[in-house]
Amino acid sequence: MQIRIMRQKSPDHKPYTDIFSYEGEGNITVSDFLTELNGREHIINIDGKETTPVIWECSCKEEKCGACAMLINNVPRLACGAFLKDCVKNDAITLAPLRKFPLIADLKVDRSIMLENLKQMRIWLEEKAANVSTASERLQYKSSMCLMCGCCLEVCPNYMPEGDFPGAVTFVQAYKNLEQSVRDKHLEEMKKNY
Repeated sequence: MQIRIMRQKSPDHKPYTDIFSYEGEGNITVSDFLTELNGREHIINIDGKETTPVIWECSCKEEKCGACAMLINNVPRLACGAFLKDCVKNDAITLAPLRKFPLIADLKVDRSIMLENLKQMRIWLEEKAANVSTASERLQYKSSMCLMCGCCLEVCPNYMPEGDFPGAVTFVQAYKNLEQSVRDKHLEEMKKNY
């Protein structure tokens, strides 16, 4: 199969596509492929030309951190949870960066806007002990599973990079913090901004 990677050295450079060949059953993830590709002494594309390592982001490789979010065949996914055999279409897979975040290089984007939105809305806990009630415990647990990977913002028609709507990721965090906060003053600030 062919792995087509949309590349761009920086936001100021022209984008291009590097195509690599993969031979195997596809029992590895996209992140495993990128790790193996970048580990080669000489990275040779399908045209036989040597190229540079692909810039991308990863941390846990276990679908727990969200760092490896990218477009895989135009669908936002975590590269560490996407097996090549499940992604291949017409003997090819296309990898591209998320589009709703500023590009750093290749497949790596700057997702700091999500944290900035939380800061602007003052979404955090000020106390060390959180208020966890049994009535909302299940929902709080589900909201804590958000990786802040940005995939939800990528598909959200209401989220625009320069828009006013901060997206679902902000409101998931807001819900959890509103439920857990016990300090009246900060709780009121969060409610006002939420």
